[in-house]
Amino acid sequence: MLQIEQNIKLLEEQLGIHWHDRELLLLALTHSSYAYESRSRGHENNQRLEFLGDAVLELVVSEHLYRTYPAHAEGELTKLRAAVVCEPSLARVARELDLGACLFMGRGEERSGGRNRPSILADAFESLLGAVYLDQGLTAARQLALTHLGPLITDVLEGRMERDYKTELQEILQQENGGALNYAILHEEGPDHDKTFTAAVFCGGREMGRGRGRSKKEAEQQAARRALAVLGYAG
Repeated sequence: MLQIEQNIKLLEEQLGIHWHDRELLLLALTHSSYAYESRSRGHENNQRLEFLGDAVLELVVSEHLYRTYPAHAEGELTKLRAAVVCEPSLARVARELDLGACLFMGRGEERSGGRNRPSILADAFESLLGAVYLDQGLTAARQLALTHLGPLITDVLEGRMERDYKTELQEILQQENGGALNYAILHEEGPDHDKTFTAAVFCGGREMGRGRGRSKKEAEQQAARRALAVLGYAG
């Protein structure tokens, strides 16, 4: 617990925010698993702040895109916003802030890798944004969001933002049935300097998809992409 408090202090220094009500920050960093295990805290967790932060984030990003890209049509702005505020993007920002190390989390959730789970990290960033909005106002919340999401917006516009299909697939299966994923390289073709790999992804011993790539990582990503397509999630 002492280490988490130290991590939170480092986060405060990084954010440069002088809180009027620091309890809002602590609440934003309280995962539901910790609140459930710590009954003395009255079951308070960050889910309500996440709800608020999600709305603030959509407003801030929508306004920024509207003002910054006047030549973009409504449909283009909608797609751009969706790419920016999606779970992988928010989880990436949360990792940059090291929010995972700052979370009050139940022991079971922590043992299962909760501090690195994209959905938890994305929710934590939205909760933090909600807390900043309540404590500091919309201007401060806008600054926090755009400071960290600005580079992502540029990446999306310039086509440098790649989907992490493996993480997406893992998240979906955890929500649906909790199945564990395994990847296997089935084939290697070509000379050492120009190999092509074929990978397959399995869940519960059942093959879900195959993919090919110039590296094992790329082949696994393509296998996950195929599995998502079969499940109806990949675009």
